Amino acid sequence: MAQPVRVRRLTEQEGQKPQWIVRPGSASTVQFRRAMMLLASAGGNSVPVVARLVQADEDTVRDVIHRFNEIGLACLDSQWAGGRPRLLSDDDEDFVIQMATTRPTKLGKPFTRWSIRKLVDHLRRNVARPIHISREALRSLLARRGITFQRTETWKESTDPDFDAKLDRIEYAVNERPDRTFAFDEFGPLGIRPTAGS
Repeated sequence: MAQPVRVRRLTEQEGQKPQWIVRPGSASTVQFRRAMMLLASAGGNSVPVVARLVQADEDTVRDVIHRFNEIGLACLDSQWAGGRPRLLSDDDEDFVIQMATTRPTKLGKPFTRWSIRKLVDHLRRNVARPIHISREALRSLLARRGITFQRTETWKESTDPDFDAKLDRIEYAVNERPDRTFAFDEFGPLGIRPTAGS
């Protein structure tokens, strides 16, 4: 029959640190539970009793005891893995931002503005470079890069056949030559007059 799993004999220093940790408010909950496991096992309790005491799985209690027997009090510290690895590279993120800042009509889409749902669908169906990203991940990426999709107020489209070329020239002037670009309004100043009604 196998020997029961128990912590090895604690030195004086090894016994003081777990007792300090189990004081209220002195450590994290992970350290608190692990210190309780060590002290309960050092007190002669079996693994099932310790597991019921700290409300943990018996295998977890055994793992903590084995780790303490191998590396000492370092087993009390959390060893977090750092989370899931990134699925999108920096190049992929730049490509997503490039798509988000391109007008959908230039890509042959029948609408004038992106929505999160439409952009996710376009990125997934892109034959040249398909990118699989969730709506929430895309929303977070766009927020980090300072891009927002505003709901359009009107649905008026220009019927001018050179509309896209003119818009490209305006965007070039505003973005590439901001110090030499002036805007004039053909409509002129508005006269504000009170009118009857609401």
